[in-house]
Amino acid sequence: MAVFTIRRMRQPEDYEAVAGLLNQISPEPTTAQRLQEEEAKIPPGKLGKDEHNKLTGWDRPKWVAENEAGRVVAYAIAWRAPWTEPGKLSQTVVVDAGHRGRGIGSALYVELLAWAQDAGASKLSQSVQEDDEASIAFANRRGFVQERHVFQSVLDLATFDGGSLFEAIDKAEQAGIRFATLAEEPGEASERKLYELYKATHPDIPGHTGGYPWFEEWRKWTFEVPGVRPEFFHIAMDGDRYVGVVTLQQLEQTGAMYHEYTCVLKDYRGRHLALALKLLGIRTALACGAPYMRTFNDSLNGPMLRINRDLLGFRAEPGDYRMVRKL
Repeated sequence: MAVFTIRRMRQPEDYEAVAGLLNQISPEPTTAQRLQEEEAKIPPGKLGKDEHNKLTGWDRPKWVAENEAGRVVAYAIAWRAPWTEPGKLSQTVVVDAGHRGRGIGSALYVELLAWAQDAGASKLSQSVQEDDEASIAFANRRGFVQERHVFQSVLDLATFDGGSLFEAIDKAEQAGIRFATLAEEPGEASERKLYELYKATHPDIPGHTGGYPWFEEWRKWTFEVPGVRPEFFHIAMDGDRYVGVVTLQQLEQTGAMYHEYTCVLKDYRGRHLALALKLLGIRTALACGAPYMRTFNDSLNGPMLRINRDLLGFRAEPGDYRMVRKL
């Protein structure tokens, strides 16, 4: 019989151990410092209910499990943001690979479920790696069902050759589109135009639910992030109007580029602007010496998958299932 103790996470003492656990399931490594910086951006939780008695507000309770030697061997978090779909809570449970199958994950889930029910949540959501059969079975036994499938794709920049694809940039410019980076369009006015572009296009992402952050909160999580620089925002403009963007983030631990966001306004789709923007992003990644580029796409986002995999040559890697349980 395994001996372990579940307690609330202590901050900052537990960050190092938690980062190590998250690195067992994340495609890109994180650090204790990164986790602490992210947490510092979030004010204390404040939950409420809307007119339909659905859970609103935000919070991020966290738990860890210690083994008999006092070592942190598992971690769990429940969270929601103010713009999350009413009633919904997201969660993550991760158990050290050498301590699975001992009931630790089950005990942490009991803590999460009790907290979620006390808070008044009506739906739980969690992501599970598509090739992690044990975790999928764990979720299924607890009433979770698959809602979405998010594909992961990686582009090896050392062997990338766009060839004639780069003509998409020239053709867009010949049609009157101007490309610039945010470094070339500095200032709050440009940031607000970019925010409106994000806000207008975000609902088009398959599986999107809930609302959208207000400008100040969006700015905090878009610009005040390690590895993000103004020159990593490639913007397509028709006159003064922002009509498309590609956003990159250089990852601290590997030097790779994360392809964070791509969008084009509906009126401008079908003109290969997304392809042109992605190629500009690849040029930037190459100039920065990034070894590869990583991105994620919903399985229903056919147009973006076609660009990434069929045209640009991103290779498929195991993604995630988004699984949900109604309470």
